[in-house]
Amino acid sequence: MYAELEVFTAYAAGPRDLEGFEYVILLTYMHQATSEPLEVVPFLDSVAHGVFATRSPIRPNRIGLSVVRLIAIQGSTLRFEGNDMLDGTPVLDIKPYVPAFDARQTDRIGWFASKLDQLLNKRADDRMG
Repeated sequence: MYAELEVFTAYAAGPRDLEGFEYVILLTYMHQATSEPLEVVPFLDSVAHGVFATRSPIRPNRIGLSVVRLIAIQGSTLRFEGNDMLDGTPVLDIKPYVPAFDARQTDRIGWFASKLDQLLNKRADDRMG
């Protein structure tokens, strides 16, 4: 399944040359997220963690980051997959994903280290509707 992002006419020249990239980074405004608790029980865990140690959409600033696979650009419309946003989520910026800049090798991933094996069988939980 793919999603589409229509770039406003005023920014139509912005996606020029983006078709040469397989992945793009989308910075979004999570318009339907709440921003109340600073500790949350995240996906893959049953214990509360500080919100900045999670990937929870419940954040004080409601800014989201998604790395998506760019399928095509038609005019000012980007078609992509790997979407984790709600329909209608405002996109603040689009950046090309460049592994030499964006990927970091690390062995230190905090509490996620003991939970990653769950990703093979679990893609979502019931908190997001």
